[in-house]
Amino acid sequence: MSCNSCSTGKDGQPKGCKNNGTCGTDSCNKLTVFDWLANMSLPQGEEPFIGVEVRFKNGRKQYYKNTENLSLSIGDIVATQAKSGHDIGMVTLTGELVRVQMKRKKIDINDEENVMKIYRKASQKDIDVWSGARDKEEPMKVKARQFAIDLKLKMKISDIEYQGDASKATFYYTAEERVDFRELIKVFAREFRTRIEMKQVGFRQEAARLGGIGSCGRELCCSTWLTDFRSVSTSAARYQQLSLNPLKLAGQCGKLKCCLNYELDAYLDALKAFPKNDTKLYTEKGTAVCQKTDIFKGHLWYAYEGEWMNWHVLTTDQVKEIIDKNKAKQKVASLEEYAAELIQDTKTEFENVVGQDSLTRFDGPKHKNKLRKNKGKQRRRKKPQNNAKK
Repeated sequence: MSCNSCSTGKDGQPKGCKNNGTCGTDSCNKLTVFDWLANMSLPQGEEPFIGVEVRFKNGRKQYYKNTENLSLSIGDIVATQAKSGHDIGMVTLTGELVRVQMKRKKIDINDEENVMKIYRKASQKDIDVWSGARDKEEPMKVKARQFAIDLKLKMKISDIEYQGDASKATFYYTAEERVDFRELIKVFAREFRTRIEMKQVGFRQEAARLGGIGSCGRELCCSTWLTDFRSVSTSAARYQQLSLNPLKLAGQCGKLKCCLNYELDAYLDALKAFPKNDTKLYTEKGTAVCQKTDIFKGHLWYAYEGEWMNWHVLTTDQVKEIIDKNKAKQKVASLEEYAAELIQDTKTEFENVVGQDSLTRFDGPKHKNKLRKNKGKQRRRKKPQNNAKK
């Protein structure tokens, strides 16, 4: 996700807008929303919506009220109200689309506890204090992790976020069990000399904050567009006939990948046309048990009990026909009669339509090179013999 003016420059730094990923168009940021209502004018007599969406570090977003009627646009740095002091964030959305987002998330604009006010546009002094506090976060995180290790606490401090006025630091951590960090807070307050807030997040939320590249080669869904984390179970992998290897099914958060749920509904709808796998087929030759299913082709593989190495492929219609006959207390002669009807075309031919070289051009044996090497070795052996005769 990037704007048209960004490209990779020297040492991996973004080139173009020179803002290192926080460009004024807000297209390089995580969880960016396209304002498709920006070009639409309001009806006569309708006042613009006072709600504004403001983004903070690592995709954290909150909604505020523009009670001062400031002229705000996407990318503006604003000073917002906080429980104590003020915070600095970037405007990511304004107008009627904010009303739609707040309605979807069930947030009331009149809720003073959750929806605070925007004070003003950030001055240069506010931005200097904010950027100075952001520069302290990385060395603080290294020290904080060392303090947690020294106190032998089973927790991992994943990120630190300073408030815009540098009056408070929020420590995000993950832990599998309940952690007593009262002594740790005392150490933090004595070392960093600021107000400390500890906030526990899940492993998926930690991956969303840190970001990264998934096994598919793209940015993590949780750090780009995914906001709701639904539970994922191994049954989703079973329905899709995936290998139950935890190393392949787990994401960077250590939990099952969220993308296992993306196509699950399509697989469940397709499996409705298939008979149950535990249904046995009774024939005169013996009882057959299902070994494998192919959802895309609509095929099932059955094997006789005691002959597990010989599989017979059948279609769903053929299996249903055999099941109906079994329910009528009739046995078919054998599965081979049905399997013989399927003509398997396993030969696949590829044509070179682009004019490129063959993909198998390196697979053949290189006889010429071997002959040259052998001749070279024979010549080397013959030379010392000739010298010895002389």
